[in-house]
Amino acid sequence: MKKYEIEAMSRQELVQRLRQLEDRLADINFYKVLEQPQNPMVFRTSRREIARIKTRLQKLAAAETVKG
Repeated sequence: MKKYEIEAMSRQELVQRLRQLEDRLADINFYKVLEQPQNPMVFRTSRREIARIKTRLQKLAAAETVKG
């Protein structure tokens, strides 16, 4: 997911996507114990997307405190 795609999403969409990604990462880590994934880059991309979404949520929260 690109940065501009994340910036276009609403807060509710970001929270929903964050939950999906965290569940996906937990599943990947679980199955990692059983067998090696075909694409090991999945771990890195999932963690980075989670970080991007959390950063965007932090920026939205900071903007609301400045306005309020």
